[in-house]
Amino acid sequence: MDTSISPEMATQSHTQTHKEGFQQWIAGLHIQFPKFKHDHPPIVDVNKVADERLTTGDRIADAVSATIGSWRFIIIQSIILALWIAANVVFFTLIELRYLSWDPYPFILLNLALSFQAAFAAPFVMMSQNRQAAKDRLMAESDYHCNVKGEVEVRNIMEHLDHQDVVILRILQHMEAHHKETVEHLSRLDPEMARRLGTDIQELAAEELTNDLGGNS
Repeated sequence: MDTSISPEMATQSHTQTHKEGFQQWIAGLHIQFPKFKHDHPPIVDVNKVADERLTTGDRIADAVSATIGSWRFIIIQSIILALWIAANVVFFTLIELRYLSWDPYPFILLNLALSFQAAFAAPFVMMSQNRQAAKDRLMAESDYHCNVKGEVEVRNIMEHLDHQDVVILRILQHMEAHHKETVEHLSRLDPEMARRLGTDIQELAAEELTNDLGGNS
């Protein structure tokens, strides 16, 4: 009874053994990626929050400020002032209608009316500006939270990528050691097959390098 083992059978048995060993190593490799808690504050719609905080006084101040700061108000006020001055000058120059002049030159009543208008308009404008300043502070706070959230997320991504690099490097090192061990055993069993395998690997590596250089160019 012939109990000798052929080189082909030994090679196949050795390859199967290394394959099973590599599979067991992969199965036993506990790859744990870091877990991150994304418990950031939600994104805030600043305009919506500012509108919800508006009071009746704030709405009135905004309406008055929007009206005073418009071309419509300037044009209407200019027309009224021109008519006021023209009517009083005409009535003052006509002696027989002098009693109809309600505000003769130097238009003291007009100055008083404009002073009252400025006295009441300034507080409305200041209230509107204060509300806008509060909205700007809310906007700055929202931008700050967004920047902090972005920085934390980028840091987590970089840590995750670094961990992936470590795991990939470990796998490549083990595969390289496994390959060297396989080639050594194969060279002892079948030197010619080991030589052909080494030549094929070198040609494949050279071809991949050429393709990479060609793609980059």
